[in-house]
Amino acid sequence: MSRELHRYYRSLAADTDERVLPAPDRLRRSADRWARRRAAITVLAAAGLVAGTVAGSQLVFAAGPGPDPVPPPAGTPTPRPSSAAPSVAPSTATPSPSVGRTSGSRSPAVTTTPPAAATPTTIPDRAFFVLPAANDAGTGNYFGPGPVLPALCGATPGDERVVAQRARALPYRRAGAPADEVPSGNYRHSITIYRPGGAGAALAELRAAVRACPEQPARGTPPATVRQRLLPDSGYGDESVLFETRTPYRDANGDPSGGDEVHLVRAVRSGDVVTVLWEQGWESTSTQRAQFDADSRRAVEAIRRWLD
Repeated sequence: MSRELHRYYRSLAADTDERVLPAPDRLRRSADRWARRRAAITVLAAAGLVAGTVAGSQLVFAAGPGPDPVPPPAGTPTPRPSSAAPSVAPSTATPSPSVGRTSGSRSPAVTTTPPAAATPTTIPDRAFFVLPAANDAGTGNYFGPGPVLPALCGATPGDERVVAQRARALPYRRAGAPADEVPSGNYRHSITIYRPGGAGAALAELRAAVRACPEQPARGTPPATVRQRLLPDSGYGDESVLFETRTPYRDANGDPSGGDEVHLVRAVRSGDVVTVLWEQGWESTSTQRAQFDADSRRAVEAIRRWLD
């Protein structure tokens, strides 16, 4: 052993000899106290962990869906699911009577329909169309009483269902005609409001009246014959009736001069309203179909804007 190592051993022995080791009983009691202290700390930590776990699980269960209901026994009718409603204090209001139902019968289906638009009872000026500037004869229009259809062997289609009616005379000129010329023709333009369902019946009666009166004596002398016939028509309002009247041309003396003077009449239904455009000519002129169709569309559009 080296001298330096021997010196270290002597120094260590001197340090340990001065310290007195505790007795075995004292060491055992000290160890027991430390063990009990560690056990208490462990128990407290475990208790805190358990308490936190229980509180968290209660929050999760409270937020989650309720437990599934126990299925009813076989043969038991399953009640309909109902939405939960907050409990309220009992009220003394009289319960509304319920509709009785015979056992075994089905309850009637309830259908709701939107209220229909009210049919007007008056006809304003704005319900009548306005001629374009190119067709304006400069004479204005004149409202007044008078027939709204040609004579059809005495028939009066739909007269008993009329609620209100207005009619006017509207002279016009064809596009391009000189401004100083007489009008090219004249419209008898009328608007009639019928009772509910009466407008459709009036147009059906008008068709029947034209078919039943293919010809009749014309007014004036010498005697002549005016002929009527239905023409195919579509694309105007809810439905329309178009027919023509033909009368022999006459000279200045009233005698037939060859050919026919032809005029068109169109009745258009929009709901319970019927507008009639009757082209009557001017000094033996006949109806120009393109002009007549264009003004018919203007008449229908004016009715639509009014009813909307």
